[in-house]
Amino acid sequence: MAREIPLYTLDGVVDAEVTQHGFCTEDGLGLSLLRFRRGQGRMAVMIVHGLTTSSDMFIQPEHRNLVSFLLDEGVDEVWTLDFRMSNRHPYNLQPNRYSMDDCALFDFPAAVAKIRQVAGDDVELHVIAHCLGSMGFAMALFGGTVSGIRSCILNSVALTPHVPRWSRIKGQIFPFVIERIFQQPYVSPRWSEDPRFTLGKLLSKGVSLFHRECDVPACHMLSLMWGTGWPALYNHENLDERTHRRGGDLYGPVGLNYHRHVLKMLGRGHRTVKMREAPEYAALPDDYLLEARRVDTPCLLLTGRDNRVFTDSNVHCHRALEEAAPGRHELAIIDGYGHQDVFMGARVDREVFPRLMTFLNAHT
Repeated sequence: MAREIPLYTLDGVVDAEVTQHGFCTEDGLGLSLLRFRRGQGRMAVMIVHGLTTSSDMFIQPEHRNLVSFLLDEGVDEVWTLDFRMSNRHPYNLQPNRYSMDDCALFDFPAAVAKIRQVAGDDVELHVIAHCLGSMGFAMALFGGTVSGIRSCILNSVALTPHVPRWSRIKGQIFPFVIERIFQQPYVSPRWSEDPRFTLGKLLSKGVSLFHRECDVPACHMLSLMWGTGWPALYNHENLDERTHRRGGDLYGPVGLNYHRHVLKMLGRGHRTVKMREAPEYAALPDDYLLEARRVDTPCLLLTGRDNRVFTDSNVHCHRALEEAAPGRHELAIIDGYGHQDVFMGARVDREVFPRLMTFLNAHT
C-alpha cells in the first residue's frame, strides 16, 4: 500500500536552503544533521529527537512543524540531529549495549562541533531536545561534554526520571521476555506487518487485544514500548489522523538497553547515573546535579500535564535545579498534552511553540 506521506520527506519545510551534514563520533558511528537555513544572522537552534524517532518528527508536512515555526519566527538556521537513537540510522536494528552515556559522551559533542565547524564558532546555538534525547543532552550539558549553549529546552525528562508504576514493572520484565523468550534483538511498532505466525506478529496481535482505544496496531505497540496508558505517548485528539496512522514510519524499532539504563536510574533515587563503570566513561560525572550551579546555560523544563511516559520528571528536575541555581531555569507545563504530542500535535504551532519561542527570544 502506498504511503500517504512519503518516508523521510522534506516537504514539510518550504523556502529554506536544506543541506545534509554527516559526521563521525569517537566511538565510530556515522551520524547526520539536516540544516534548514533562511536567514543570514547568527541565531541557530539544534533540535534533538527522542528514542526510536528522528528528524522527521520536527518536519512533518501534515501540520505546521517546529522547524517551519522557528524559521518563520526569525531563527536564522535550524539543525535537526539524527543521533544513534534515530530510526534514520540502522543502529537500533543491530544488537548493541548503547546507553545515554554514549549519547552524552560521543554523539552530542560531535554534533555541536560539526555545527560550529559549518556555521562558525561565533554561532549563537540554542538546543531543543525531547525524551531520551533530552535526558542525554542534559547529561552532556551538566556533565561538561558540551558547552557554550545559549539556552536549552528539555521536554519530558532531563536529570530526574520518574515513570508510572506499571512502566517500571514492564521495565523489569520486558527486556527478558523480548530477548530471552521471543529471542528478538529489538522491539518494533511495525510487527503487525510481519508475516503470519511470526513471533512479532503474534505479540502485536496480543497487545492489540488490550488496546481498544483505536484501530492502529503501531499505536498499540508504542503504548507497550513506552509509558502507561490507552494510548500512552499522546492524547489522540491532539494528533492529525495522518500522524496517528503513520506511527510505524515515525517511530522505529529499538533495542532494550536504553530501557535498562532508565530502570537503573529509577533504582538510584531517580537520578541520572552511568549505565556501567568503565574507563571510557570516566569523563562523565557520578552525580550530574552536584555541580549544577556551575552550568550557566538557562534551561526551560517542559512537560505535558498528561505525560504518561515520564510523568512529572521535569517538575522534580526544575525543583532540583532551582535549589542549585535559584531563578536561572524555568518550568512550563502544557495543559491537555502528553509526551509526544507536545511536538507532533496538529495545533502545536498555536498551543505550544509560542512558549518555546518566548524562552528562546529571552536568551538571544
